[in-house]
Amino acid sequence: MHRTYSMRQSRAPTASQIQNPPPPPSSTKSGRLFGRGGFGHALRRNAAGAFGPDLAKKLTQLVKMEKNVMRSLELVAKERMEVAQQLSLWGEAGDEDVSDVTDKLGVLLYEIGELEDQYVDRYDQYRVTMKSIRNIEASVQPSRDRKQKIADQIAQLKYKEPNSPKIVVLEQELVRAEAESLVAEAQLSNITREKIKAAYTYQFDALREHSEKVAIIAGFGKHLLELIDDTPVTPGETRPAYDGYEASKAIIQDCEEALTNWVSSNAAVSAKLSTRARTLSTRRRNNIKARSEGLDLSGQDVPLNDRDSWVAAGDHKGEEYEEESDVDDQAHSVLDSDNGLNGTEQRGRQPIAA
Repeated sequence: MHRTYSMRQSRAPTASQIQNPPPPPSSTKSGRLFGRGGFGHALRRNAAGAFGPDLAKKLTQLVKMEKNVMRSLELVAKERMEVAQQLSLWGEAGDEDVSDVTDKLGVLLYEIGELEDQYVDRYDQYRVTMKSIRNIEASVQPSRDRKQKIADQIAQLKYKEPNSPKIVVLEQELVRAEAESLVAEAQLSNITREKIKAAYTYQFDALREHSEKVAIIAGFGKHLLELIDDTPVTPGETRPAYDGYEASKAIIQDCEEALTNWVSSNAAVSAKLSTRARTLSTRRRNNIKARSEGLDLSGQDVPLNDRDSWVAAGDHKGEEYEEESDVDDQAHSVLDSDNGLNGTEQRGRQPIAA
């Protein structure tokens, strides 16, 4: 019986690949100097932060650690495909239903391995984008060092030679160095925000596609398992003839079609925010948008064109004002009385008799 190890002999671009073309192969798939073992991982992780500018050391170590992750993913993908082939070879000697189902399960597992290999390529997009932030950090470090060096020289001269004419020259250089550093720091801030959003968008999009497709394969794999008759038999009893070849083939074809037509807009899993989280997130986005575009106050003092809602002062009823004046007169009469409020005597100087 012919054993199959891959779902498709000739691979046409899937819908998601047409919508989002795949990146070039990962840089981790070639140029192995220390092999696949843990020694190379440990060496990259520990040596990454020992060299280079101080500002870029932490991100350099992160990038090297991500390279270890990618090499591990690559190894998992390769071993997954080898396991799929071995499963198919093991089931070949079994009964017809076991042989057919294990063959098709090997096809699905091999497909997962190939998806993991594609995921490594997309994961590399994230890592390369993070490397660009590291490069900017490394370029900003010299301006920081120059500014600090000049400041130290000024402090040293002021301590040893307070009246040295070099202090004025160095202070002018410090002003220029601070201006250059200010520009560099602003560029670093802007590029960091831009690149970190792009980098993790690459990673989460790749992870979402990979996870959704693996979930699709897992679902069809469980459908394949239903074709195995696990009804117990007594010794000497023969099982009915297996008639699921067409069904297993149809399941594989349906799985292939589902994977080919998958696009991110039709993803089954969606992250739904709670009302509180959605409100706070919307408020944050609106604040960012307002700061970038500026606040529009043009409609704050819009003139009222509805003249019918206005009534002239002379057109009001006189009784209303008379009632208010009566209240005011009563209040003044109480305050001006000899006893004052609540019958108490007014305090103050007594008039002097003439």
